[in-house]
Amino acid sequence: MEKENNNIVPVNEKLKEIKYGVEDIKNLIYNIRGKQVMMDSDVANLYNCETKYVNRVVKRNIERFPEEFCFQLTKNEFRVLRCQFVTLNNNGRGQHRKYLPYVFTEQGIAMLSALLKSEIAVKVSINIMKAFTEMRKFLIYNGQVFQEIDNIKCQLLEHNKKFDKIFNELQKNSQEEFKQRIFFEGQIYDAYSLIIDIIKSSKLKILIIDNYIDDSILKMISKKNKDVEVVILTSQNCNINKLDINKFNEQYPILKVARTNEFHDRFIVIDNKKLYHIGASLKDLGKKCFAISKIDDNEYIEKISNYN
Repeated sequence: MEKENNNIVPVNEKLKEIKYGVEDIKNLIYNIRGKQVMMDSDVANLYNCETKYVNRVVKRNIERFPEEFCFQLTKNEFRVLRCQFVTLNNNGRGQHRKYLPYVFTEQGIAMLSALLKSEIAVKVSINIMKAFTEMRKFLIYNGQVFQEIDNIKCQLLEHNKKFDKIFNELQKNSQEEFKQRIFFEGQIYDAYSLIIDIIKSSKLKILIIDNYIDDSILKMISKKNKDVEVVILTSQNCNINKLDINKFNEQYPILKVARTNEFHDRFIVIDNKKLYHIGASLKDLGKKCFAISKIDDNEYIEKISNYN
């Protein structure tokens, strides 16, 4: 009795024979893991059968398909392939696969065509081999061009890094060069934003001196960096009570409030290094014309810092 041939692949009658020329097949060849490969679904379409039958033949003859002939894509490789090549999305190809696809190298397709008992496979395999050969020649002849493109990409990456570094330095310098800003009536948000920027610049400690603050200051200093200590020197008539302070410290530690009558003007000291003079109470920012000035005098910074 004649032994049944398990390599016979049933032709899918629902599919019309796809007649691909060499140029069409070249568009189905991808470069993965440094190898030129074709996806199992594309090979199946060319052979006018379903993908599962192609993979079934491979599994039945697995000893003939080492990794250099056929291998399964990883999730990341399949995701990159779908994003990189629009052709994968044509007619929904690769959209709803239950399993990760297998890919075949030139040697793998040659082995596959030898195992498949199909006239279509024999005919199509000739064009597939021609396509692989032309793609290989193309890569050889244009290898220098691809190398130059890679070099350009590397140079662009280096330029981008240098640009980012210069841009960051410019931003840093622009912040350091802040000396004085004048705000006119109605510029409430602009004034508030500058104060928030000053508060966020602190890494260790903020000293705020203002005799007329209320609980609105708590919203401002809540923008500070984590673990930055805040000390507020204010008058006896301050509207912030112990409950306000305790509630604030539960979420944004550490806040301390002390009473003093030794100051008339408003100041903010950042990390005992930067001193700002503010012409209006923090609760009245933008209600009338006022100025915020940065004082670059170490003696004044030290004297005011020592009050807390």
